Amino acid sequence: MAVGSKRHESTTSDELVHLTAGVSYWQNRDFRLHPENGILPQYWAALPALFGGAKFPALADNPYWRTSNAWHIGYQFFYETGEDHFPRLMAGRAMIALFGVATGCLVFCWSRRLFGNIGALVSLTFFAFCPTFLAHGALVTSDMCMSFFFLATVGTWWWHLHDERMWVWWLSALVLGLAFVAKYSAVLLLPMLVAMAAVRVIASEPLALVGRVFVNRREKITAIALSTIAHGVVVVLIIWAFYGFRFSAFNPHLPSADRFIRPWSFVMDLTTPSGRLIHILLGWRALPESYLYGLAYVFKTIATRAAFLNGEYSLTGWPAFFPWAFLLKTTPSVLLALPLTGWIGWRRWTDGALRRQDIYRTTPLIVLFVIYWVSSLTSHLNIGHRHLMPTYPALFIAVGILGSWFVIRRWMQFVLVATLLTSHVAASVNIAPHYLAYFNALGGGPAQSWRHLVDSSLDWGQDLPTLKLWLTAHAGHERVYLAYFGTSEPDYYAIRAMRMPFLNLFNKVNPWYEVQGGIYCISATILQHVYSPLRGEWRLAWEKEYQEGRAKESLFREYWNNSIIRQELAQNGYAAAFESTWVRYDQLRFARFCHYLRMRGPDANAGHSILIYRLTDEEIANAIGGNLSTWTALLEKTAAAKP
Repeated sequence: MAVGSKRHESTTSDELVHLTAGVSYWQNRDFRLHPENGILPQYWAALPALFGGAKFPALADNPYWRTSNAWHIGYQFFYETGEDHFPRLMAGRAMIALFGVATGCLVFCWSRRLFGNIGALVSLTFFAFCPTFLAHGALVTSDMCMSFFFLATVGTWWWHLHDERMWVWWLSALVLGLAFVAKYSAVLLLPMLVAMAAVRVIASEPLALVGRVFVNRREKITAIALSTIAHGVVVVLIIWAFYGFRFSAFNPHLPSADRFIRPWSFVMDLTTPSGRLIHILLGWRALPESYLYGLAYVFKTIATRAAFLNGEYSLTGWPAFFPWAFLLKTTPSVLLALPLTGWIGWRRWTDGALRRQDIYRTTPLIVLFVIYWVSSLTSHLNIGHRHLMPTYPALFIAVGILGSWFVIRRWMQFVLVATLLTSHVAASVNIAPHYLAYFNALGGGPAQSWRHLVDSSLDWGQDLPTLKLWLTAHAGHERVYLAYFGTSEPDYYAIRAMRMPFLNLFNKVNPWYEVQGGIYCISATILQHVYSPLRGEWRLAWEKEYQEGRAKESLFREYWNNSIIRQELAQNGYAAAFESTWVRYDQLRFARFCHYLRMRGPDANAGHSILIYRLTDEEIANAIGGNLSTWTALLEKTAAAKP
């Protein structure tokens, strides 16, 4: 289901750099591109492209290679080598889907040990039809891979604390090492392992490791500490192995690099403990340069990041972001199953059917869920519901307890559980293949989703094929305008549209264009201006600047329609400044326009992520013209007219 749905989706924002970097790692043995994400899923997803002989962009005299710009190199790799990128992308997506299959196997097996066969099938059904895992489970990113390794790591670590066999220890160490090259969020595993070790030390059961038995707590602590150190050695070796046991990120046999995409001075924050530690490790060359740079980059960028929630904007996020995201993007069946699971567990505890030992067996799941959620609530990185993915498998395993009710002889309980499962499956089927756009009725469903969450929770640039189908069926000969959020290329899908401000890192400056009546296709993230300097309430200073720009429209029009004038300004050194003035005006005009569109509401949508408006010349003139008072009156009138 996950892979099949991706046949209808264009490249999502991050897939371009993940796949490009993975191919570069294999072919060039160079680690300058996109080091801020896990190297393991990038290696893994790039294998089909590698064996398929994918052609990588020329490196000699390539300014983007010299500056480690993965976004521009990715655009060249996807669209300028003369090869079709989509078969390679789909193959990479299928590779990532294998981690989804593996996660489903873990959910089934773990639930089976706790709740038997029926409980395991209940857990697996909730997992397999979860819209979030169907949305992200076959994308060339690190989210599905890391969700697997969170669950696998806490499971194998807990297993090794109860099984003295050496191969179990090696399995635990290997899985932990792979987790650390899957994504930098693996650092959250450290407190999880410590918490599980503490529970194991407190337990009365003796600890057996490497052929020895430890009884008292001091002996247990010593044994676990030594095992942890040995685990750490394996982790470090695995990290070095993935970077070819070379410190430098840059292959000396290839065209040299000026720097990473951002210089070390930008990512290295020596005012924080993490920054100082990375600085020390860098000086010691304790870990590969690319790994340390990626870690520093992550710590730097998670401190402040533009975020959007329910019409509000923030650079440091909200404690309520992830609870809201969970409530809005989890199916009602799961939301109802969770308190029912707690109630059944409580009844079993009070009846004596649930023993302390049964709770002890769920320690890894409890620790994973609690520590990850505590971290999420304090995180400033509020850009997507996908960051909660590692917690869902623990919940799906827990609801396996409903399997005890899923027996026909208890017909009322059977009907209740069957209804929950059927409703969950139906919610998934109804939104297919647009799984990323799943929102439940609490937020008004997918049609109102853009008012609550955007970016990777809804709009990741995936719906250009759906937009093409809509335009073919409905646009006719009308003018089409497009403001797109993502790294895909509209030309690849033969979408002929006037380009309004895009949000990517490789588009050239748009020339002058007339804003007239027609069909306007606006990505939800663009509409909300999350990553624009013009986000939030419209300001008096912006209005003044906008009106000054309007007075220059004839100059902009003449500049872009007259090549002689452009040449003269270029010769005199004024072209760059003039184009910068135009770009700023274009952004202001578009931002003012979007304020009206948000108030008005769309007429249609493509996959719920691209909002479509059919506007007349008069409506356009009112939305971008007039002074502040007339424009404000228009917004008030539009708001009052809404049902």
